[in-house]
Amino acid sequence: MKKSSVDPVLALEAKMIVALAFRNGPIEDLHAGKVCPTCSADSAYSRISDEEMKGIMKAAVNTVYSLLWKKDNDSEAYAKSLLLGARYTERWDDPE
Repeated sequence: MKKSSVDPVLALEAKMIVALAFRNGPIEDLHAGKVCPTCSADSAYSRISDEEMKGIMKAAVNTVYSLLWKKDNDSEAYAKSLLLGARYTERWDDPE
């Protein structure tokens, strides 16, 4: 996708949903933890267990479902949720 073909409104909405569904979920707890001194620089080693990945994906699906439900059924709540997501995304890159 070329930079000029990116819809800025849709790009912002995508970033806000990602902030709410991923960044502020279980993955943030993993990110905030200590760096593994023996494996952190080697991408051949998993740094997220299957159980942790399951929790991350479950939280993301639940949040995205909730956001999509609000978008269709409670536009005011959806807008408030996106405003919360916007607080985290001001410096994020646009989609490519």
